[in-house]
Amino acid sequence: MSWIPFKIGQPKKQIVPKTVERDFEREYGKLQQLEEQTRRLQKDMKKSTDADLAMSKSAVKISLDLLSNPLCEQDQDFLNMVTALDTAMKRMDAFNQEKVNQIQKTVIEPLKKFGSVFPSLNMAVKRREQALQDYRRLQAKVEKYEEKEKTGPVLAKLHQAREELRPVRDDFEAKNKQLLDEMPRFYHSRLDYFQPSFEALIRAQVGYYSEMQKIFGDLTQQLDQPGHPDEQREKENEARLSELRALSIVADD
Repeated sequence: MSWIPFKIGQPKKQIVPKTVERDFEREYGKLQQLEEQTRRLQKDMKKSTDADLAMSKSAVKISLDLLSNPLCEQDQDFLNMVTALDTAMKRMDAFNQEKVNQIQKTVIEPLKKFGSVFPSLNMAVKRREQALQDYRRLQAKVEKYEEKEKTGPVLAKLHQAREELRPVRDDFEAKNKQLLDEMPRFYHSRLDYFQPSFEALIRAQVGYYSEMQKIFGDLTQQLDQPGHPDEQREKENEARLSELRALSIVADD
């Protein structure tokens, strides 16, 4: 949301106290910041859940690719290990999908619904600003006739201008009061609105990672032998790679 006051029809009289304008700008500024934070959080949550789904889907695909590798036909131990991995990845993907669905329902959708109210708020502020400009324009018109010589025609126009001013002033003051009363209430309502969503997010993450601990704990127990240290594995890989490079079909010309 953005609010740019017009600079036309300015009366000499200060029709809105500066303290009131400062209060309005402060409260409206807080809501502008809240709108941006809500939009950014919704976007980041969507990116996060999309990335989570992509990760688990990729893990499942990798395990399936390994199962189709010819090595699995030649080595039963390797086949058993990859089969255990594939089962674990599919379990992980299922729990991940459940977690994402829960976050979508309890966090992302409430964020979207909360953000949908800001256009109406923005319109209310624009109506208040338009009412203020009408108020200023008619106040300046009254002041113009007040400064002229008090002839019959001038007094008639002054009376007419004051009559036009009265309902416009009342309309602005009503709109201004309503916004000053309700903007702080709207801002503070965010705590009660979002707290259940954020609690649900934490529970979803805790539940998911608790299941991951079980899944990978089970996978660890299914492995027949402990994994080699990284340094040892690198040495073995280098040795095997050297053997491959020694073959004539891959030798440099």
